[in-house]
Amino acid sequence: MKKEIVRVPGLSTAGLPFSHIVKAGGVLYLTSQLSCDLQTGDMIPGDVAAQTRQAMENIQYLLCHAESSMQHVLSVRIYLRNAADFREMNRVYREYFTEGEEPARVTVQAPSPIRGIDIEIEVTATTGK
Repeated sequence: MKKEIVRVPGLSTAGLPFSHIVKAGGVLYLTSQLSCDLQTGDMIPGDVAAQTRQAMENIQYLLCHAESSMQHVLSVRIYLRNAADFREMNRVYREYFTEGEEPARVTVQAPSPIRGIDIEIEVTATTGK
């Protein structure tokens, strides 16, 4: 299985060594998404609901540019700084998937190495082809 880096013009990596999307055998691996502007790499402040929404919007954007969509998400890994934010994160998260067709998911409490970031969301999806 050959690895392919899916390039989306105009995206920032903020000088860090990663690719936003890696594709192999029809499967897409997205770098965990934060509450940031994908073009500038600037962090977007806000509560956990706002951060969740921005991360999910980033995921939608990346999937669209990789010829996929939220309906093709297979699994989600959520890194949540504060377990007390679980309910609020879920309130926003559920807006992005059809009820009864949600992907497999794990949520773990973990600190972010980036100050002010309360959530990171990582997904694996198919290309939909």
